[in-house]
Amino acid sequence: MPTIRKNSLVSGQTYHIYTRSIAGFEIFRSREDFERLVVGMNYYNCSSSRQRFSTYLELSAEAKQRVDESLGESELVQLIAYCVMPTHIHLIVKQLEDNGISRFMNNTLNSFTRYFNLSHQRRGPLWESRFKNVLVDNDEQLLHLTRYVHLNPTSAELVTSPEDWEFSSYRLYIDSQNIQTFCRWRELIDIRPEEYRKFARSRIAYQRSLSQIKQLLIDGYTG
Repeated sequence: MPTIRKNSLVSGQTYHIYTRSIAGFEIFRSREDFERLVVGMNYYNCSSSRQRFSTYLELSAEAKQRVDESLGESELVQLIAYCVMPTHIHLIVKQLEDNGISRFMNNTLNSFTRYFNLSHQRRGPLWESRFKNVLVDNDEQLLHLTRYVHLNPTSAELVTSPEDWEFSSYRLYIDSQNIQTFCRWRELIDIRPEEYRKFARSRIAYQRSLSQIKQLLIDGYTG
């Protein structure tokens, strides 16, 4: 049974992290919004960043790659899977440093809030209080949880196939040529790309129907 953690997060443990917008507000409205958050997740997953994120964004592709390589030497969390939806975010992460998840989430979400409010001429918070977290107890649960996260876009009927949604790690999971840097799972999940594709697709219809039932029964349910 998954364990909901309300207090401290333990280094070396893996968690499902979930946060959503206030009152179902649509935060991610454009490709730029989605990409800004994903780039921010990569940048803020570091315990010793020495430059501002705005400066990083202005760098050339080669310069960014050099910065990314240096950031990877002091990660706060190991990002295992993610999915960014219009109103909420799912992450699966392993904490590598004490307080790493909280620092990673706070820096990433606060940075995006500043960007969004400036871009859309608004003020105030975007996210519902503190992010929610559930301890992942074992490898089997982890495997099934990645599928649940990756099928969120099909469950919400935003796309018909999970690979059609660009703003998740699913495409990385089914790409045999992928070199794991930003998102790393193979040391934890032993499954080949084509097998994972079949594993995920076998659950699309069921998870979509379950999502529809929850929407009817739970006010404000977003997946």
